[in-house]
Amino acid sequence: MAANRRPTLADVAREVGVSAKTVSRVLNEDGPASAQTRKRVLAAVARLGFQPNLMARNIRVGGPDTTIGLVVPDLGNPFFGAVARSIEDTVGDRGLTLLMGSSADDPDRERNLTDKFLARRVSILMITPTVGADHAYLRSHRAAGMPVVFLDRPGVGLSTDSVVSSNRAGTHEGVAHLIAHGHRRIGFIADLPTNLYTRRERLAGYRSALQEAGLPYDRSLVANAHDQHTAATATSQLLALPNPPTALFAGNNIVALGIVTELSRTRRKDVAVVAFDDVPLAEALEPALTVVAQDPEEIGRMAATTALARLDGDRTRARTLTVPTRLIVRGSAERPAPVGQEA
Repeated sequence: MAANRRPTLADVAREVGVSAKTVSRVLNEDGPASAQTRKRVLAAVARLGFQPNLMARNIRVGGPDTTIGLVVPDLGNPFFGAVARSIEDTVGDRGLTLLMGSSADDPDRERNLTDKFLARRVSILMITPTVGADHAYLRSHRAAGMPVVFLDRPGVGLSTDSVVSSNRAGTHEGVAHLIAHGHRRIGFIADLPTNLYTRRERLAGYRSALQEAGLPYDRSLVANAHDQHTAATATSQLLALPNPPTALFAGNNIVALGIVTELSRTRRKDVAVVAFDDVPLAEALEPALTVVAQDPEEIGRMAATTALARLDGDRTRARTLTVPTRLIVRGSAERPAPVGQEA
């Protein structure tokens, strides 16, 4: 056998002096083989470093793979990393392995990834849906009993389980916290695209907090950003308004980093900030960042638990599960508004 070639079933059979079918029976425990033959086959497998092709076997026998396919928008976002880790921890005892891919918020790329996961017969499929994606193509798989769970955002064209954060209520709480400290001009820097579920829910929470306090909704105080750089630019533009905001609400953790970077660059210590979702090293900032924290660990645990229940035969109606957020007060939002500020 060439040194740079992966060992095959035939190599193991040749090493032991038996047929490939005998080796297969030993490894899959699906046929007769003597104790001595089993011992020799397993020794050869260890000696050669042979790894069975589980995907090929599962396709051959028509069974599911022992994997979970997870599609997220950005593998570099700490939020999705924490969700994935929690899923792994929850399914570990069931012998399931997590496979991940990034859609980069591209519906074509999302479909390509899910098709690849389906081709290898994953046991469970989990997706953070991309704007513009239609998930109707998953109906037959869902009907056949494969658990499909949407994370962070509901999907389109498919009735299945979803696990989301309390985006609207959490944002309402964060904006109300700024209002309670005297702020009347509160900027909101939202994620893109504008029809993104989390953006719509968080903007609705922002508006409801203003309405509850009797404050007008000023469209000029709402800006858009999809990365740290554009968030910094949006911050600069809002603060350059004739009647600028005295506080800013960041629509997500990436936007928050852009806001904090721009305030630090311009040495603006007079602007209060609340971010939706926590930020790495938030407590190390000066002042430490006040956030409306999501619970990615609970989102992952709840999604995995729901999917396992479906795998075990739960056929109840699809449901949307909402994971509460919590306000963590650290200092950046508690700066009082200037005296005499007008809404």
